[in-house]
Amino acid sequence: MDLAARIRLAERRGLPRPHARTLARLRTPREVQDFLCRLPQNFEPEGDTARPVLKALEADCAHCIEGAMIAAFALWLQGHPPLLLDFSAHRDMDHVIAPFRVRGRWGAVSKTNYVCLRWRDPVYRSVRELAMSYFHEYAKGPRKTLRSYSAPFDLRRLPPEKWVNGPENCWEVADRITAARHYEIVNDREARALRPRDPVEVASDRLTSFPIPAWKRRRL
Repeated sequence: MDLAARIRLAERRGLPRPHARTLARLRTPREVQDFLCRLPQNFEPEGDTARPVLKALEADCAHCIEGAMIAAFALWLQGHPPLLLDFSAHRDMDHVIAPFRVRGRWGAVSKTNYVCLRWRDPVYRSVRELAMSYFHEYAKGPRKTLRSYSAPFDLRRLPPEKWVNGPENCWEVADRITAARHYEIVNDREARALRPRDPVEVASDRLTSFPIPAWKRRRL
């Protein structure tokens, strides 16, 4: 499908032409990830957000679930199903990625401000393999916190006004993926035996794509 056709498709799926053109120009999953890496981080200065694709593009910033929905939409234009996958963590923030498959192998696009939880090349044979690739780096301080991952949620189950061009926030998407079936990675006994991250790993948390505002650092 050429660029003009992808732009028309993006418009039919709910984006006005300027933003349709922006995402239609992304031809591969790698280009989608590059776009998200350049997109500024949404630090939510006015409180929690879960902006749909259009609102996030208009705001010119995104955090993980907002970036994952942008990625899912862009991947949809490339012929991939628009999927989200949720990670559930213990005493830590959940994280959401946009998984995709190339020649039967799974990879993922991810929006994050930190060194960890980023892009995954499509080399994983199953969703579980993909999810497990995040286990050792999913952490808060010295604690490894990842506990389960969801079945991929297909956003085509929802109309575009729920996640593409809808209201200021689309909490229903967050609720749906949180409520989706999750698969355990470690149980409580196994979690107690995990080796804590060492000081070098913890120090890597200070490296970010975009500087964290002082007010945000105080909350963290």
